[in-house]
Amino acid sequence: MYKPHGELDGIGGGPAAVAAVPAFGLASADRFQPRRDWRSRIEHHFHRLDLVHDLAEDIGTAHWYRGFGTMIALGVAALAFWPDFSAVEAATTVHAGASVRDEYRSQAIAPLGLGGDTGRRMGPSAKVVPLASVPERASLQLVATLGEGDNFARMLQRAGVGTYDAGVASDMVAAVMPIGDVKPGTRFDVTLGQRSAPGEPRQLDKLVFRARFDLDLAVERQGGGLTINRHPVAVDATPLRIRGTVGASLFRSARAAGAPMKAIEQYLQTVAAHLSLDGDMAPTDQFDMIVSYKRAAGGGNEVGDLSYAGLERDGKPIAQLVRWKDGQFVDAASMSQPQVFSTGMVQPVNGHMTSPYGMRRHPILGYVRMHAGIDFGAAWGSPIFAVSDGVVTFAGRHGGHGNYVKLDHGGGLGTGYGHMSRIAVVPGAHVQAGQVIGYVGSSGLSTGPHLHYEAYQNGRTVNPLSISFASFRTASVDKGELDAVKGKIAALKKVAPGAALQKLMPKYAPEKGATGAKSKAPIAESD
Repeated sequence: MYKPHGELDGIGGGPAAVAAVPAFGLASADRFQPRRDWRSRIEHHFHRLDLVHDLAEDIGTAHWYRGFGTMIALGVAALAFWPDFSAVEAATTVHAGASVRDEYRSQAIAPLGLGGDTGRRMGPSAKVVPLASVPERASLQLVATLGEGDNFARMLQRAGVGTYDAGVASDMVAAVMPIGDVKPGTRFDVTLGQRSAPGEPRQLDKLVFRARFDLDLAVERQGGGLTINRHPVAVDATPLRIRGTVGASLFRSARAAGAPMKAIEQYLQTVAAHLSLDGDMAPTDQFDMIVSYKRAAGGGNEVGDLSYAGLERDGKPIAQLVRWKDGQFVDAASMSQPQVFSTGMVQPVNGHMTSPYGMRRHPILGYVRMHAGIDFGAAWGSPIFAVSDGVVTFAGRHGGHGNYVKLDHGGGLGTGYGHMSRIAVVPGAHVQAGQVIGYVGSSGLSTGPHLHYEAYQNGRTVNPLSISFASFRTASVDKGELDAVKGKIAALKKVAPGAALQKLMPKYAPEKGATGAKSKAPIAESD
């Protein structure tokens, strides 16, 4: 069984020697290897079978099919043990009776709209007697709003006022002021009283609203009938004065100083009609604008039109323009002197040129044709100004121009303004340089908001850049009117900046002939 190492080395080569070595090895391995149990033998058997074969190798062989069968068997086993979705009971259900549910609900938090309550619910007993009717509140206070195109009486009826009381209140208000002058959006404080009989509408006890900016009206029930009382509201008409430095942008500086948008637009238009905003205005100049302004003691304000436009440099006035007759601005320093109102090519809108005069491919029609004007890109609704004095010869719809205005400036010269969103003049009207004649839009053949500006010479279109306008004004005023203009300028300049923002007291102003601060004189009654 065992041979020394030396004896093995002395064995000669050949088949017998070669066969003896493995025979000796197998005999030794089988003799000294421990005997396997049945689990090991099964594991060894399946290991030799190679059930898990790499399906990417030896495709089509017996080993490959054996591995493929293993994959199918495992998939079937996984599907066989797939869990179901039956409900799992977490806890034993306890039956709750009606009393238990009521107890839970009384302690729960729930919205009132869903029946939430507090405290312990008590079940009905023989002592509980159902009510035949529920008592109502003695009065109701509510707010109603007049809508656009609404009727005064219908608005009151929707608020719960009876037809008779609504008609009486409407007639009383109409006796004080036109009922149509009540602005949409006006709020009405309505107080309804008790019903005269079950099923009847509640009586109108009180109706208070702001009829005008300076007047409150109150319809009240007194002595069984309705009475209307006037409450004049104290109104301060101190003009609003705003001053500041022009800086890099006059518009931004004025907005930062608190000037209203409308006042800034009017100021720029007025000053631009008398001065050049680019050449005659420096960043260190001081702008001065005064706007008509009203504010009521009870709240609310009304911003009016620009009354004064001034510009100062080093404390000396460059322009002092005051609104005078027909809403035009005049300068007392130059009223009696002939002056050039505007010279050079005047831009009719605050914008930038987007398309010049000449041949171009039409953006809508798609072919090349003559562009007989200049296009200025501007925001929708921007004001369009007349470049010089003239007469409106056409104002209306004009083919591809859309809303169109044409002006005759005399001497064979004319200008046209197209694609407006709204026209502000009528045919035959006389306009002055700088006057608003319409607003930027996109009517007609247009791809967006802009102004199409044309110039005519003897009826034919020419390049607007080749024409310069010069309007001369010679004001013929007497000394009395000149003094009146100077006096108005002096009176406006006495207003201190911010004076129109002081607190007002009291709310109600005394009527003419009254001595008290509050007037409640009934002017109409109805039973």
